[in-house]
Amino acid sequence: MTLTDERRLTQLEWLESEAIHIIREVAAEFERPVLLFSGGKDSVVMLHLAVKAFWPSPVPFPVMHVDTGHNFPEVLAFRDATVERLGLRLEVASVQDYIDDGRLRERSDGTRNQLQTQPLLDGITSHKFDAVFGGGRRDEEKARAKERVFSLRDEFGQWDPRNQRPELWNLYNGKHRPGEHVRVFPLSNWTELDVWQYIGAEDIQLPELYYAHQREVFERDGMLISVSDVSQPREGETVEKRQVRYRTVGDMSCTGAVESDAVTVDDVIVEVAATRLTERGATRADDRASEAAMEDRKKEGYF
Repeated sequence: MTLTDERRLTQLEWLESEAIHIIREVAAEFERPVLLFSGGKDSVVMLHLAVKAFWPSPVPFPVMHVDTGHNFPEVLAFRDATVERLGLRLEVASVQDYIDDGRLRERSDGTRNQLQTQPLLDGITSHKFDAVFGGGRRDEEKARAKERVFSLRDEFGQWDPRNQRPELWNLYNGKHRPGEHVRVFPLSNWTELDVWQYIGAEDIQLPELYYAHQREVFERDGMLISVSDVSQPREGETVEKRQVRYRTVGDMSCTGAVESDAVTVDDVIVEVAATRLTERGATRADDRASEAAMEDRKKEGYF
């Protein structure tokens, strides 16, 4: 057999191989890694890759979720069921606890995504985590496009986009001083379409709200917001029952749904292939606060 006869990796196989290499590299190089797991599709795929990376041994690090208190109940139920099924240790950093004891205040707009930073940083510090896996992808948002795979955070958990290390030939520099940590993004080179094609190829289960279903929503700032205890219509906003699905899941009060007939993975793949807006750009109000909203939060220590 010649080299030209050997089967080449497909796009998905190459992305999977790269991500598994990154996950194993972190497990070998760092003392106390943790994987951020919210039950959203990117973190589900990242956890699936971690399971494959170490199979048949268990995943050798815990998972952590920064719970805003405004998360979709379906997603929290899925998170807990997944943790139990895989026998993982789950650490929860609760925004509600910080509000209750006065360390944080509710925002005037009622959203909590932007309140996640301090509980996240405190959770990293208290557990002495030195590497934190995140599901961020470079196609999501321009600030995330600036990230390296290994992203150094200083002793305050802050990110300096000017202090990025070169990553040539898949060589990653995890060196850091005491008090610093590294954020690691195994899905950096994936797109939303890649994620969905991989979900289909691997038959990965997701929370049902990623697929089309009937839900009561109202329109605000061009987005369809679900009616819930934490997101109520204002005067002039009409509640309607529509068939929708979610492209991303976060704080219920700032995450919008999209009208959709996609009830299967294949349907979603067709839908995503035709869109020209990323999921965050289309359905996350917290990213619309300013031109540099995400970058400002990342500099403070956000995901």
